Amino acid sequence: MLVEVKVPELSESVADATLISWHKKTGDHVDRSENLIDIETDKVVLELPAPSAGVLTKVLKNDGAIVTSGEVIAMIEAEATGVADAKPPQLDNQPAAVIEKEAAIVTEKNTKDSDVEDSDQAIPMLMPAARKLAEENNLKATETAAIKGSGLRGRILKEDVQTYMERKSSTSLEIESKPEAIVTSKTGRTERRVAMSRLRQRIAERLIESQSTAAILTTFNEVNMQAVIDLRTRYRAEFEKEYGVKLGFMSFFIKAVIAGLKKYPIINASVEGNEIIYHDFYDIGIAVSSPRGLVVPIIRDADRLTLAEIELQIADFAKRAQDGKLSIEELSGGTFSITNGGVFGSMLSTPIINPPQSAILGIHATKERPVVENGQIVIRPMNYLALSYDHRIIDGREAVLSLVAMKEALEYPMSPLLEK
Repeated sequence: MLVEVKVPELSESVADATLISWHKKTGDHVDRSENLIDIETDKVVLELPAPSAGVLTKVLKNDGAIVTSGEVIAMIEAEATGVADAKPPQLDNQPAAVIEKEAAIVTEKNTKDSDVEDSDQAIPMLMPAARKLAEENNLKATETAAIKGSGLRGRILKEDVQTYMERKSSTSLEIESKPEAIVTSKTGRTERRVAMSRLRQRIAERLIESQSTAAILTTFNEVNMQAVIDLRTRYRAEFEKEYGVKLGFMSFFIKAVIAGLKKYPIINASVEGNEIIYHDFYDIGIAVSSPRGLVVPIIRDADRLTLAEIELQIADFAKRAQDGKLSIEELSGGTFSITNGGVFGSMLSTPIINPPQSAILGIHATKERPVVENGQIVIRPMNYLALSYDHRIIDGREAVLSLVAMKEALEYPMSPLLEK
């Protein structure tokens, strides 16, 4: 029975997706739920599991193809069940002695076949010349495993590797966007042209959209981080022992942001046409760097979470962002965003709003600086805060006062263990 392999349902905000790389080729056996292909949207990379065990009989869409929700991209010949139980029809009307004799012959044959298969598996499949050619072309183990050998008992010969390389080259030429093109000038200098990933293209589109539609203005303030540092130092060991996660700075910043948003709800609002939408919930987006680019997973109802719960979510998001395991739902929505350039050493920046949100907070590296307190010059760990906001709906007063509220919440924080 043929089973269709379809593109999974994409979110409403995602129009289409790109097939990155098939992990199986036509004729390969696949197990149920085995990853067949990686599919890239403008937000995440999805794995498409096999809907059924069987043989991949046809690939309808190659690497690089643009696909939409529910589109059929391959066919699998599902495995027949109960083969061992099926009885040959010619045996039904024969004497029991004949049936037993023929069954014994079949059993003996199956045993021999099994022994041959076992010995085949023990024989190295990649011949020396083929192995050398594969290494010269930097073929991965998954690629060599996909090569169908034409030698004795399926051994992979040098010619098989050459055929695979030729087919791989021709397939690459069919893909609209080449991964990389190297151009050498007359002077001998080279430059590379690398196609943007869908995520990078989407980031570019949204940044341009933000700057072309919103009236972005940025206000700044500085915050003395000594109180937060003292709390972290005092409770670090106890906090980690209690919750199994380190007490970082970001949870304090999120709590401070929520304090400012509650005092000035317009900062948590968004624009839709000629209407202002006030959100009575606090879904905070945290900008996270990943191998594919910047992603912004959302901490839902952050005002209801403790510092420990926030830290656990951040740690989980960071790990899955590196592995490309964040879901579309986790990257969609959000009422306010925080970006932390301080982890890379940034001292000051003007962050760009993530539409349709109306504001974003940029935090930076905490450095010891001289400040004046009670007429005396003292050294304090200071951090510059930058709040970019959409001046179409947010006036300077609300923007400045909300940032002051965030500053005060950081300079007079609550003990992290009082939230139990």
